[in-house]
Amino acid sequence: MIAKSKKTSPVQWAAAVLIFAVLAGVGLTDAYPAPPPFNFGTPLNLGPNVNTSSDDGGPSISADGLSLYFHSTRPGGYGGYDLSVATRECTEVEWGPGVNLGSRLNSGYEETMPGISADGLTLCFGSNRAGGYGNFDLWVTKRATRNDAWGPPVNLGPSVNSSSPEYHPNFSSDGLSLYFASNRVEWFGRCDLWVTTRATLSDPWGPAVNLGSTVNSSSADYWPNISTDGLSLFFASGRPGELGPDDIWVTTRATVSDPWGLPVNLGAPVNTSADDACPNISADGRTLYFISNQPGGYGSYDIWQAPILTAPTCGDADHPYPAVDLNKDCRVDLADLAVLLAHWLECTAPECD
Repeated sequence: MIAKSKKTSPVQWAAAVLIFAVLAGVGLTDAYPAPPPFNFGTPLNLGPNVNTSSDDGGPSISADGLSLYFHSTRPGGYGGYDLSVATRECTEVEWGPGVNLGSRLNSGYEETMPGISADGLTLCFGSNRAGGYGNFDLWVTKRATRNDAWGPPVNLGPSVNSSSPEYHPNFSSDGLSLYFASNRVEWFGRCDLWVTTRATLSDPWGPAVNLGSTVNSSSADYWPNISTDGLSLFFASGRPGELGPDDIWVTTRATVSDPWGLPVNLGAPVNTSADDACPNISADGRTLYFISNQPGGYGSYDIWQAPILTAPTCGDADHPYPAVDLNKDCRVDLADLAVLLAHWLECTAPECD
C-alpha cells in the first residue's frame, strides 16, 4: 500500500505546514471567541417600591420569582447597609415595597450582598459584624419553611472565610456549591472569584478554590452568579474591554464537569458607560437583575432588570461560522485542526477541503 500510494507534492506539504501553523496559532490565542451567549432586551428600573434615593443593590431573586432580596442604606434600618426583601403575588405584577428583614439578621454593622438558596430556606450574606475572621465574612441564616422566621446568623467558618474580606455569596441550584469573591492577596487580581463545595446539604463546606486565570484577571472580579443549569457564570469586573467603570461579564462551559471558558462582555444594552454590576439571573433564565447608577434611577444605585431574549448562535446571519470552524462549535481551535487532518486530501468531505 505504501508503494502504491500517491506522493504528496512539495507544494501540498508546504500548504499543510502553513495550515497547521495558522490553525494552531488561532487555537492557542482563541482568535475567534464565541459570541455573547445571551441577547437582552431594554433594561427597566424596578421602580420606587424597590428603589429609593438611597443605595439599593445586591439583588438575589428567589427560584419562584416572587421574592427579591437586596441590601439598602435607606432610613429606618439598623446599620449602614441592611438586608431587605420585596415580594409580589405573581411574576406579572409589580414588586411590593421593600421590607427590612429585622434585627435578627441586621445589626449596627453592615449586612450586604444576600444570596438566597433555590429552596428558599437558606440565606447567605456578607457582614463585618463581630465574631468573624476578617473585615467582611460570609454568614448564613436558615429557616424550616418559607413561612418561618429566619434563625440567628452563623459564620461559615475558616474553610470559607479568611483574614481577607469575603463578598457576594451565590448558591448553585443544588445547594452544593457556593460562589463568592475575595481579595486574598496571593492570587490573580485585586479581587477574585472563588467556589466552595460540599457533598451533601448536611455536610460542611470544603476549602475555597480559586476559579483560576481563565476567569479571573489582574483587575477586580466580583459578584459571581451561577445559572440554574450550572453552565453560565455571570460576574462583574473592571477588566479591560469595559463600556463603563464596571461591566457585567459571563463565562460558560459545555457541562458542569468542563472548565470555564473565556469570559465575554455582555455588551449593550445591559452594560453602559455607567457602573453596571451585581448580576443575578432568574431561575427560569428569562430575566437578569443587576444594579446600575445610569440615568433614569431614583438614587445613586438602583436595581434594574433586563429580559433575556433568544440566545444567539454563531451559525446564523448575524454570527456566521468562521470558514475554518470545521466542527461548528463556534470556536476555532485545535479541534478544528484534528478534523482537517482527519480528512486531509480527501474529496469526500468538501467542508474540510
